[in-house]
Amino acid sequence: MEFKGCYTAIVTPFKNGKIDFKSLEKLLDYQIKSKVSGVVPCGSTGEGSVLKEDEYLEVLKFVAEKCKNKKTVIAGFGTNSTQKSIDTLLKINRIKLDAVLAIVPYYNKPTQKGMVEHFKAIAENTDKKIILYNIPSRTGVNMVPQTVSELAKIKNIVGIKEASGNLDQVSEIINLCPKSFSLLSGDDSLTLPMMSVGAKGVISVASNIIPNEISLMCDYFTAGKIKKAYEIHHKYFKFIKNLFVETNPIPVKYALKKARIIEDDELKLPLTKISAENAKKIDDLMSDIF
Repeated sequence: MEFKGCYTAIVTPFKNGKIDFKSLEKLLDYQIKSKVSGVVPCGSTGEGSVLKEDEYLEVLKFVAEKCKNKKTVIAGFGTNSTQKSIDTLLKINRIKLDAVLAIVPYYNKPTQKGMVEHFKAIAENTDKKIILYNIPSRTGVNMVPQTVSELAKIKNIVGIKEASGNLDQVSEIINLCPKSFSLLSGDDSLTLPMMSVGAKGVISVASNIIPNEISLMCDYFTAGKIKKAYEIHHKYFKFIKNLFVETNPIPVKYALKKARIIEDDELKLPLTKISAENAKKIDDLMSDIF
């Protein structure tokens, strides 16, 4: 399986502090009917780091069952402890998933050697495909292209979600890794620029709301219909940028509630609901979409 196109980093809806499975099912139905390649539950957009382990596993099982034979499912995964990550991974191994999206350990800022050893240990404890996740703004440390290249030699490490915001780094990774290795954008507003230097698609926040549009942009670019791709990019650029006006997933949860795809935009502390000022920005932009 080659990972390409648009994968939606889905939110985890909550109601009164509990997972709102009714809203989650509605969101998944919306995604399944769309052109997206797949979904990514329990990533940073899905608030995976603040879910209790039983909640986390329950969401993964629910999404895997709902999307079975319909969409690819990539589980958001990983902590800043290699052993804790492996302990959870052994439970994930029993769930029918297409891959795991494994984040660079955060807070403790490992060296490049530490990253290699961490991901080697992860790879040795699963038969599932692994997509690396580099997001220095959240982890405090950047995984450099040479490290990605070394990890790409491991059979079940098949791609990376690259969210450094550095196009030179994207080019370096693509030059150093096998052609079969999938680099996916981790920044919605940079998807098209990244595809222009070799990215194969995006793991998207915006596609929670506009799945067909983001998918079509990727498909058009891949098919050589560049003008159509950049028309979509520019049409939704301002909306996409405003989905990050506060910490993700605060704005996108509000947008999903406004679109009546989920019932509430409740979040887990320490995240709180969107400010009135920023809610109005989303309201104004969404009037052009729905």
